[in-house]
Amino acid sequence: QVQLVESGGGLVQAGGSLRLSCAASGSIYNINAMGWHRQAPGKQRELVARISSGGTTTYADSVKGRFTISRDNAKNTVYLQMNSLKPEDTAVYYCNAMTIYIYWGQGTQVTVSS
Repeated sequence: QVQLVESGGGLVQAGGSLRLSCAASGSIYNINAMGWHRQAPGKQRELVARISSGGTTTYADSVKGRFTISRDNAKNTVYLQMNSLKPEDTAVYYCNAMTIYIYWGQGTQVTVSS
């Protein structure tokens, strides 16, 4: 079992920045990759960014150049630095960790006002 606790969401004006954090605990030695998805009202959950255990990163086209995912293995924490935020980035952001299963955090709300 892997437990994930997210923090860092909130309300920000367009053009602003936020940093999300996700701390993992439990069977962390089995984690292959960690990432962030988001779900806006009325839309499907979508991949935002992912980082492998080796540090390889993947981004959705909509966030490339604006968001950066990173991980601190010593703290078992993954971060999502979000810059140049747009109103369309408004969503609940979910952290996930992948072993042979996928574990999800509880989600954190990000709201970008225009």
